[in-house]
Amino acid sequence: MPYESISELPKSVRNLPSQAKAVYMKAFNSFWEDYDLTDDAAREKASHEAAWSAVKEQYVKDDETGEWVKIGEIAGRRSRHVIRHRKSRPSGALSQAKAQA
Repeated sequence: MPYESISELPKSVRNLPSQAKAVYMKAFNSFWEDYDLTDDAAREKASHEAAWSAVKEQYVKDDETGEWVKIGEIAGRRSRHVIRHRKSRPSGALSQAKAQA
């Protein structure tokens, strides 16, 4: 049962970014068409596994936010967060006094 649109994808992929959903759908449909397994349930399961594999080649789930991000972008997001966090921290003797307390 290939998917005709992204809106038909299962609930398990709804939290993916739109481009990752497109990757999922394309991989699912491709596997479904290329591999004619005799059992439709096995064919569907294998198609979903292939689709998730394709997504995980390009995207990773950020442990801190729970969001799926393109591989390579997560490091940039974390470093910007750290920079913002460091800027908001007090500096000098006040921060040293707090650290010793």
